Amino acid sequence: MEILNGKELSARLKNKIAEQIATDYLEKGKQPPALACVLVGDDPASKIYVASKEKACRAVGMGSIIRVLPANSTEQEVESCIKELAADNSVSAILLQLPLPRGLNERKILNSIPPQKDADALTDICLGKLFSKTHTIAPCTASGIMELLKDKQIEISGKRAVVIGRSLLVGKSVANLLEQANATVTICHSKTQNLDQIASQADILIVAIGKPNFVTPNMVKTGAVVIDVGINRTENGIVGDVDYSSVAPKCSYITPVPGGVGPMTIAMLLSNTLTLAKEQEKMKEKNSEHSR
Repeated sequence: MEILNGKELSARLKNKIAEQIATDYLEKGKQPPALACVLVGDDPASKIYVASKEKACRAVGMGSIIRVLPANSTEQEVESCIKELAADNSVSAILLQLPLPRGLNERKILNSIPPQKDADALTDICLGKLFSKTHTIAPCTASGIMELLKDKQIEISGKRAVVIGRSLLVGKSVANLLEQANATVTICHSKTQNLDQIASQADILIVAIGKPNFVTPNMVKTGAVVIDVGINRTENGIVGDVDYSSVAPKCSYITPVPGGVGPMTIAMLLSNTLTLAKEQEKMKEKNSEHSR
């Protein structure tokens, strides 16, 4: 059994991003890419995530802008904040921290982010590009999972992958990326019958269901690759969706919680921000050529 160390891989990816920003921006006297995070309300976990994103941006030489709105903000107020950031040329990418407080329409507000500045690729247009294979970036957690597999040269083509969880943020997006890499993919969810049996046939099992220690050894094929996306706060500290201690001995590879998928999500957020900044530069150059 080998641990898929997201902390170590994300550090390597961040170093590459920092080098690129230094070479392409800072050494040329150009303004580096900047990520804007919009946080609505005072959810403690969301505050921690936004702070860690800000710290990661600073560490690689990126700009970081944080907008905090009260929990009782209206949709119009949140959209107005996003519109203001979208119009700011110094902002390369915008991230809406989820979940939003109750009563706010998540999809509607997400879709107020211009696709060219959508850091997590969750607008309808970006998801459409992902599902039609015309994307340049994908949702951060899904991308991070694919990077973990790629780093260890884990074979995906022809393998059976099972994804437990069907959110756009993780489940549906990573299932699509796996399918594009020629895996045979099954998505399971709360209404799936014979879930244990289906999961136990997976060569690659990805779990994003939000239930502590949900996956037990009987659900895991011997030699499977297990990716645990869950972050659950319990009396015994943070645990994943997989019962790590009992499942790990059966796996060829497994991600720990914490230190697996979480750090990769932030690394891919920085990568997406840099990609969007580069695309915006190309677009500006193209437009200036047309106007000559």
